[in-house]
Amino acid sequence: MTLLPKNSNGCPYLQLAPMEGVGDRCFRKAMASIGGFDEAVRDFLRVPRNAHIESLAREYEADEIAPIPLAAQLMGSELDLMAAMAREMEKKGAHRIDLNCGCPSNTVTGKGAGSSLLKEPDFLHDVAKSIVEAVSIPVTLKMRSGFEDTSLFKDNLLAAEASGVRYITLHPRTKVDGYGPPARWDLIAEAKSLLKIPLVGNGDILTVDDALRMLKTTGCDGLMIGRGSIINPFLFQQIKAHFSGENFIPQWDDLIRYFEVYCAEIPAGVPPKIRINKLKQLMGFLFKGNAELLEMRQSILTSQYAEPEEFMQFALPLLRKGWSFLFSS
Repeated sequence: MTLLPKNSNGCPYLQLAPMEGVGDRCFRKAMASIGGFDEAVRDFLRVPRNAHIESLAREYEADEIAPIPLAAQLMGSELDLMAAMAREMEKKGAHRIDLNCGCPSNTVTGKGAGSSLLKEPDFLHDVAKSIVEAVSIPVTLKMRSGFEDTSLFKDNLLAAEASGVRYITLHPRTKVDGYGPPARWDLIAEAKSLLKIPLVGNGDILTVDDALRMLKTTGCDGLMIGRGSIINPFLFQQIKAHFSGENFIPQWDDLIRYFEVYCAEIPAGVPPKIRINKLKQLMGFLFKGNAELLEMRQSILTSQYAEPEEFMQFALPLLRKGWSFLFSS
């Protein structure tokens, strides 16, 4: 059975991307309340030298957004520790383990993890293989197109494939690119032509049209969406509706539930200021949704409120005004 099945309407497998700093438990739970995606990947669990495996493993909950499966993502470069952590994830019920070869953070790459693995294809192979051989569940890999450039792009792809991973997710920007330049979808097409295992495309999918263009121009087997889902939490639903021939209209009540779930999942004891900053971050992405909202984005980000409830009372009417054409009354 394929790990990336299309649904009965031919819609490709849709994944919610791991996003450090934004795509936390609060966001995953809020997105699960709306639905539309087939699987999510947890933000990475960093496995540093001398890591305490059992303590670190407590951060992963396989049933966090059940019935939607949540894959575990590991980041590190110590072969024995990565293998041990993978075994612990399997014990905790993970259905899949993903190896992070894409994080561009200097604090990560400076310690030989994340996208720094792309500097040495042979070592990337060894890290991935150590996980593959440690567990009985599928192991996959997410990578960028390179570190400083794409000179080792083909070598990294083939090294990953040779390790035994079941499929690769490609974010076609280099570490040096960060998140700035347009994602090079031509590299996804090139990777698809090189690999015998499936490929998931990731990068710059902000609309249904973007999703369809990526599928058509790259031939990839599935889609992973990150930033686009924060800008428009209904994007997965809209993509599936396209393939089913339905006219999907997001409901205002669903967006309200999205925020309610998000707020409810912020851990107890977090100070009001930090709660408000988290909500501002979420709203900041939402207000990129269209030109009218974009004009009001700065007022959201610079607003001063003492309590989260006051902030939401200010922000929601602006959001509804700007997105009124998307919601039924």
